Amino acid sequence: MRALIIIAHPDKKSFCYNGIYREVRRNLEPYAEVKVADLYNESYLRPRDELMEKYKEWITWSTHIYIISPVWWFRCTPRLEVFFDEVFTPGFAYKFINVTKKYAYPKPLLKDKKVRTYITHGAPALPVITMYLNSVKLRLVMGVYTFVFGWKPSLFTKTRQFWSVPFTSLKKRKKYLAKVQKDILKDIF
Repeated sequence: MRALIIIAHPDKKSFCYNGIYREVRRNLEPYAEVKVADLYNESYLRPRDELMEKYKEWITWSTHIYIISPVWWFRCTPRLEVFFDEVFTPGFAYKFINVTKKYAYPKPLLKDKKVRTYITHGAPALPVITMYLNSVKLRLVMGVYTFVFGWKPSLFTKTRQFWSVPFTSLKKRKKYLAKVQKDILKDIF
């Protein structure tokens, strides 16, 4: 197992970083080779093109990809969105297959990857799921992942959302992390 963890939060004290990321890494490291794309720590350390090529190499190398991000303004963090735009490029992550002169469909080129995503919300589940139709998860799975990883119903279930994170108790956060641990162990064994 070769795992790439993509952490997309600038605050190392955040639940994304200090909770979910640490739990994923702690459970993977005894059993897998692990590389970490820390999008907020690395982005300024090397030229942008070189960094994006390194990320493409890591994606190619990996068998499993774990993506961790908070939701800001109904989207993932800006650095993760840039990662999607500049790493999941045509020719690397997908290509278009022409059907007619005016229509083509995307053929995913990374179908062999197993993907898990953990996104945290400051909002409770009810308004996001009902009023906003769970648009963050829907856009992520339908608008990004199907292009890149192919249509897999499991991508819906392997995209976990944690709700009201800034307002939850330590007990609730431990329950969230227990779900993360269970996911990782399921991937390993």
